Amino acid sequence: MRTTPSHLREYQQTLAREESELLHLLWNRDGIAIEKSADQMDEIQCASERDLAIRNVARESILLAGVRAALGRIQDGSFGTCIECERAINPKRLAAVPWATRCIACQEVADRDGRETTEPARDLLVHAA
Repeated sequence: MRTTPSHLREYQQTLAREESELLHLLWNRDGIAIEKSADQMDEIQCASERDLAIRNVARESILLAGVRAALGRIQDGSFGTCIECERAINPKRLAAVPWATRCIACQEVADRDGRETTEPARDLLVHAA
């Protein structure tokens, strides 16, 4: 089942909102600041909180790359098609995860093989070069 133009507009609006929210989150990097403290326990706590903030930024950056890639797929006409088997991705899956690149069956195989985040991460590296 192919995605209709009205569904594409809805997905595009959803993805644009998600992109905006992620950009807003990524601009707020207060938790990454390095703070020195006379108390070693406070410094350890700050370092732990900073590590968590850095992991969140990394996760949000990968998600943002996935959202932007999905917006690109809408533009080039490949949105809603599995990158592995080239079948249509179930509309229920796209409603839940509009940046999905794989159908459920192919995603399950990718998860088992440890490839669940390779596409957005690779896109980040390609665009960074």
